[in-house]
Amino acid sequence: MTLDLPLALGGLLVGVIVGLTGMGGGALMTPMLVFFFGADPLTAISSDLVASVVMKPAGALVHLRAKTVNVGLVRLLCLGSVPAAFIGAWLVSSQPRGEDLDALLKVLLGIALLTAAGGLVLRALFQMWQNALPLGEGAARPSRPTVELRPIPTVVLGAVAGFIVGITSVGSGSIIIVALLLIYPGLKASSLVGTDLTQAIPLVGAAALGHVLFGHFDASITASLLLGAVPGAFIGAQISSRAPGGVIRRALAVLLLASGLRLLGLSTDLVLLVAVAALLLGSVLWVLIRRTVKRRRAAGSTPVAASGGSA
Repeated sequence: MTLDLPLALGGLLVGVIVGLTGMGGGALMTPMLVFFFGADPLTAISSDLVASVVMKPAGALVHLRAKTVNVGLVRLLCLGSVPAAFIGAWLVSSQPRGEDLDALLKVLLGIALLTAAGGLVLRALFQMWQNALPLGEGAARPSRPTVELRPIPTVVLGAVAGFIVGITSVGSGSIIIVALLLIYPGLKASSLVGTDLTQAIPLVGAAALGHVLFGHFDASITASLLLGAVPGAFIGAQISSRAPGGVIRRALAVLLLASGLRLLGLSTDLVLLVAVAALLLGSVLWVLIRRTVKRRRAAGSTPVAASGGSA
C-alpha cells in the first residue's frame, strides 16, 4: 500500500470544509476522486465510504457527550437506513463493470449532487424564514424538551437516504438533515446536527461494508484520503466559529451544482455559464429574501432566540 501526497492534500481540503460547514464529505470527496484523480466512479464511491466510517465518529462522540443526540430518532432512522444502504451497495456492485455502469453511476452521482446543492439552499432558507434570522442559520427557536417521534416517515426517510448513500456515497448528511428539518421543525439545532452525525455512523458503516464485500474498495486511496481528511476535519471544526460559514455554504452549493451538471454530461462552457448565473442570481435573490426577513423581524412577527450564525 502506497500513500499519495496530492490525494492526502485533497483529503485535507475536504476535511477542513467538512469541519467548517458540517457538510458530509461524500458530496465533495467522490467528485474530487472522479474529476481530479481519475478514479472510476465505483472505486471512488467505495473508497469514500470506507474513509467516511473513520471520519464520522469523532463529531458524533462530541454530541453524545453533550447529550445533544435524540437516540430514539437515531434508532428509527437506522431501522430504515442500515439495510437499505447495504442493499444499495450490493445492488450497484453486482452490476457488470464497464462503461455502461460508469455512465450510470455518473448520472446517479450527478442527481445526488444536485439534490445536495438544493438541500443546502433549502436548509438555509428554511431556518432563515422560520427563525426570522436575516443572516440565515442560527440556533433553532425555543422548542419542547422532547419531540414527538413519527416512526413511519422517519423509517421511510432512513431507507430512502440509506439506499442513495449505498449507491452514490452522497446523502448521509446533506439529504437527511434537510428532511429532518421538515419532519421535526421543533428539533433544536444542536440536536439536529448531533442526531444526523450519529445516525450517519451505522448508515455509512453498512454501505461501506457492502462495498468492501462486493465493490472495488482501494486501500491506498482510502489511506491517503484519511491522512489528510482526519486532521483537516479537526482544523475545520476548530476555526468554524470564526469563519463565515454561510458564505462557504453558498459557494459549496454552486460547486455542487456545477459538479452535478458536469457529471450529467453538460459541456464545461455551459456548466460555467450556469454556475456564474446561479452565483449572481442567487446573490440577488438572497439579498431580497434577507430584506424581507429583516422587515418581519423588525415588525416582531416571529419570536427569535438570541443567537448568532450565518448561512
